[in-house]
Amino acid sequence: MKLCRFNDNRIGIVRADGVHDITGILEDLAPVRYPLPLGDPLIANLERLRPRMEKLADSAKPVPVDAVKFLSPVANPSKIIGTPVNYHAHRLEADKDKDISVYSPSTRARPIEEQGLFLKAVSALVGPSEGVATRFPDRRTDHEAELGLVIGRRASNVSDAEALSYVAGYAIALDMVVRGPEDRSFRKSIDSYAVLGPWLVTPDEIGDPANLAFSLKVNGEIKQKSNTRLMVMNLPRQVSWASSFYALLPGDIIMTGTCEGVGRVVPGDTMSLEFERIGRMDVKVRAA
Repeated sequence: MKLCRFNDNRIGIVRADGVHDITGILEDLAPVRYPLPLGDPLIANLERLRPRMEKLADSAKPVPVDAVKFLSPVANPSKIIGTPVNYHAHRLEADKDKDISVYSPSTRARPIEEQGLFLKAVSALVGPSEGVATRFPDRRTDHEAELGLVIGRRASNVSDAEALSYVAGYAIALDMVVRGPEDRSFRKSIDSYAVLGPWLVTPDEIGDPANLAFSLKVNGEIKQKSNTRLMVMNLPRQVSWASSFYALLPGDIIMTGTCEGVGRVVPGDTMSLEFERIGRMDVKVRAA
């Protein structure tokens, strides 16, 4: 199943013939009162609601994919987690480019286990149709194409072996960053600097998430191209390691690391990302 959020917070299932509006499924969610619980309630109930979602889609008239505005398929994550330098070639790239690495030129980028994972502000989250609004025009803002992993149920201290059973689905992720000396989380948490979309694909349609070819183009020119099999830290370990430090909640997003080829974008550019068995999304760049 491909689950999306589109236009004015409508919920849809994407099939070959278009987007099927299933917004009525929200009536099946329990009402909430202040203080609101953390996490995304739709993602938390995805497995339970999926049969009814499919039935609603069956009876909904499809709308062409190119006729809707795609928002992030996750509306309410409690956190967005990033995995640094998770492709060997990108680590070599960071070692050579002082603008990419946050370390001094004489210090090589440390392994993931030494750096730890990092967090991006949830306020940075947007969908592909919303685009990226760059700040600090005198500084370099870079694209980083990544596989986005979305947690489906609460996970705390889970093992590597059981980690992927906690995953609700996968999406294309774009981890934007402004280069500079400040802490990584600070520079990656600018509004619109976390793009997720165009939809969430459930694991049964993905097959092996550790073997997905992907690419990113800027204005039609290939900038990044790789495969998730080249990750340094695999997906189960990322989930289990994160869960050993804090509970992962439904809707939490792990941006699982980028490959080599990261580079600057400026207002007027269009980034086009494609992931095998997920799809494609185009993201426009504008000035904030």
